Amino acid sequence: VIRGIDWVVSHRETYGIRVLNCSLSASPRSHYWADPLNQAVMAAWQAGIVVVASAGNTGPSPMTIGVPGNVPYVVTVGAMTDSYTPANGSDKLASFSAAGPTFEGFAKPDLVAPGGHVWAFMPTGSQIAQSHPAYTNDGDYFMMSGSSQAAAIVSGVAALMLQADPTLTPDDVKCGLMATARVAWTGTTTPYSVFQQGAGLVDAYAAVSERPLGCANSGLDIVADLAGTQHYGGPASRDGNGVYYLMN
Repeated sequence: VIRGIDWVVSHRETYGIRVLNCSLSASPRSHYWADPLNQAVMAAWQAGIVVVASAGNTGPSPMTIGVPGNVPYVVTVGAMTDSYTPANGSDKLASFSAAGPTFEGFAKPDLVAPGGHVWAFMPTGSQIAQSHPAYTNDGDYFMMSGSSQAAAIVSGVAALMLQADPTLTPDDVKCGLMATARVAWTGTTTPYSVFQQGAGLVDAYAAVSERPLGCANSGLDIVADLAGTQHYGGPASRDGNGVYYLMN
């Protein structure tokens, strides 16, 4: 995976690569800045590539965000589902969607996107399709659930944002995605914490048309972080009852 990311960074100008989807996740084994995969992801972000990472599928307990989704700079995506009833407002957080905070105290995921029973391309002759024929159709498509599917959807939205305005930086794209997301709301309260839904459900139209700036990764210096001269912690803490909250 690291070699693949290095290839993307090296060939970004040749092929016009602006977005890197990382639909993968593993348990953190170190601080975010010490993990080799995270270092590669951070280098891609520094090079001007929007990195979108899946939160992981080990939720809903706190502190289950995986690598490289625990990198504070990147866009980390959790999953929601419409419960197979898209018309009646039964959207909810997917039971498997990983939740924050990260070990260093950052609020993750940054937002959520559809991740339940999503159709995507997969050759019918592949091993997964052959092993699970009930989830295939006749046109090389396969239905899966996971934050990997949700991350891919947000990667598509990021590409549309950059198509509309190629001058956007990765921080600009992250800001636009989060600032226009729609938080889950019952009319009186939110059923999910910021550590479960982040800024809310991605809104592709608003993200592309509004594109607010200046609200992502403030106070973080990725150059110093990669150089090892400065590392960062987030605003999350835990009270005496084991409940996580955002300080200040």
